[in-house]
Amino acid sequence: MAAINLSSTASSGVDELLFRNDSVSLCLLVNRRHRTLRIVDFRAGPTPSKRSFVLSTAKREGVEKIFTLVERDEVPTWTRLGFTREGSIPGFYKRSDAWILGAVVSEMTSRLRTSGDGEEGGEGDDVAASPGVLLAERTIARARRLLREAEGRPLPAIKIAPASGVELRRAVAAAQRAGRALTGFEPFGRDAVRTGYVLSARGGFTLHAAWEMQSCFGNSFLEILCPPRHEAERLATTAAIGALCERLVEEKAVSTFTFAPADDQELCAALLANGFRRSAVLARHLVVGRARKDAILWAKKLVAPEA
Repeated sequence: MAAINLSSTASSGVDELLFRNDSVSLCLLVNRRHRTLRIVDFRAGPTPSKRSFVLSTAKREGVEKIFTLVERDEVPTWTRLGFTREGSIPGFYKRSDAWILGAVVSEMTSRLRTSGDGEEGGEGDDVAASPGVLLAERTIARARRLLREAEGRPLPAIKIAPASGVELRRAVAAAQRAGRALTGFEPFGRDAVRTGYVLSARGGFTLHAAWEMQSCFGNSFLEILCPPRHEAERLATTAAIGALCERLVEEKAVSTFTFAPADDQELCAALLANGFRRSAVLARHLVVGRARKDAILWAKKLVAPEA
């Protein structure tokens, strides 16, 4: 006997689907903006019914990308179900990494693997030669050149202030109309609590940002609303990200991570300047304007975890 529950959170842009039967217990977080589905699995094991349910739900809900975060010992389970190991989030569980396994729904029917695949390996082993990884490498190389060209140029002073939910929603609506929004500040995890900020600098620069924290693990998911368009905005965005990381340290976050389009050299340069490292490349993971894009997952250790 199966039980299915739908928890609709229209204001957040994410629906929570709960499913359980004798062999499967899942929570599926459907992000309507990016048309992604995150799988939270409460019962380990590569059962065929798990894959079938996830895939049928993704198709029914109009999802294009599905992914899950697991600890290392669960990686082979998901590779056998046809998922690709796309990378990891360092320190996601405080003292261990979360491995990201994903699949593009339209490609899933041809990706079912037999047991024996999916041995442990390094970050991005399954997608080493993928178009998304090659694009990310080219973008990062261009971003490093931007940093060399701007070496020695001062960063502007940044003012940071709390932003209310209403203010964030207005900013998101304006960014969406302009086709520049990287996010709608939707929840990444379950029962998420968001903290929003607005950052500003002389010359009219304004950036809205927010983070989601899991205090039990010390990790944080950081999002900025719009990427920089040119050098002046890149320098201000670099300073703004630095200010956000300082505030996260004050909030006792041990690590942070964020997504950026794999073709955005300006934003990649701002993240590199703040000590972020490429940790994963996620196929077709973001929607910016009307375009579906590959994403780089950038991660940074903020402080050493407490003993």
